[in-house]
Amino acid sequence: MGKISSTVACVALLGTVGAQAQDAGQVNIICSVQAEWCNMMQTVFAKSTGIKVNMSLKGSGEALAQLIAEKANPKTDLWFGGTGDPHLQAAEQGLSLEYKSPALPQLHGWAQQQAAQSKYRTVGIYSGPLGFGYNPELLAKKRLAVPKTWADLLKPEFKGEIQVANPASSGTAYTMVATLVQLMGEDKAFDYMKALHKNISQYTRSGTGPIKAVARGETTVSISFVHDGPGEKMQGFPVETVTPAEGTGAEIGSMSIIKGSRNLEAAKKFYEWALTAQAQQFGAASKQFQLPSNKATPIDPRVPDFKKIKFIDYDYAKYGASVERRRLIAKWEKDVNSLPR
Repeated sequence: MGKISSTVACVALLGTVGAQAQDAGQVNIICSVQAEWCNMMQTVFAKSTGIKVNMSLKGSGEALAQLIAEKANPKTDLWFGGTGDPHLQAAEQGLSLEYKSPALPQLHGWAQQQAAQSKYRTVGIYSGPLGFGYNPELLAKKRLAVPKTWADLLKPEFKGEIQVANPASSGTAYTMVATLVQLMGEDKAFDYMKALHKNISQYTRSGTGPIKAVARGETTVSISFVHDGPGEKMQGFPVETVTPAEGTGAEIGSMSIIKGSRNLEAAKKFYEWALTAQAQQFGAASKQFQLPSNKATPIDPRVPDFKKIKFIDYDYAKYGASVERRRLIAKWEKDVNSLPR
């Protein structure tokens, strides 16, 4: 409750910085993380700098579409959060600005690598592993074992018990497709997804949909980012998470300054602030448990322990490229999603 009331206090204080904010300028931000996290970032930055923050909340796919649409006349200064693939595509399409932060040495290697791969047009702000969510009450009731491997999800007893998002609309689900292709090789990965299709009850539009369905007892298992589990559990829902033993991928949530930004100095100020250990604590404060990119950020105990997870060597540059992403999603639609269940 303390966290929520402090957010309310921040919102209340926002009114008092209005006059000051006009003098300090403004910044237009697209935010692709959870609403409470966006709101905390908006209020605290405005209060501490006097810069007015105009923030719109959009999923990463929708955000990229908007940036493409307004390329000739950008109305956005900065894009915060969301899976890294669309940020890499924005970089590749010349939508984001090259900017090398002096804070880069303070960040984990994977965050610096994201910056280097994009020619410093984006940077990693958090990371979260892909795995399975499951409802222990439903598993017990149906006498099913906890799935611990990708292979386990193909067992006939899981028919109709699994949800995952649609990779055409969800960064989470695209991370799954790219992970399986890198783990198994493309042919075997698509054979796997065809077999898995028989056990899927629904492909949701959003990446968090399946784990919310698990938490509410609407499905037994989800393929999800495992950092989405603890927030559901905190609300009293029966949900646990596990990462597959064969290996898994992870998202790198990213941040980009938009090329042609009309409020560039304010955008750079927000960018630098968002990379500080202080600002990176707002994720956990808003019940989001990704691993922050600044090495000095205190780690909430509910953040997945990366040392205990087997990760593949995920090629973010290759699988974040527009052409490869389009090709894999089109192949999934044709070879997997078109099959009867």
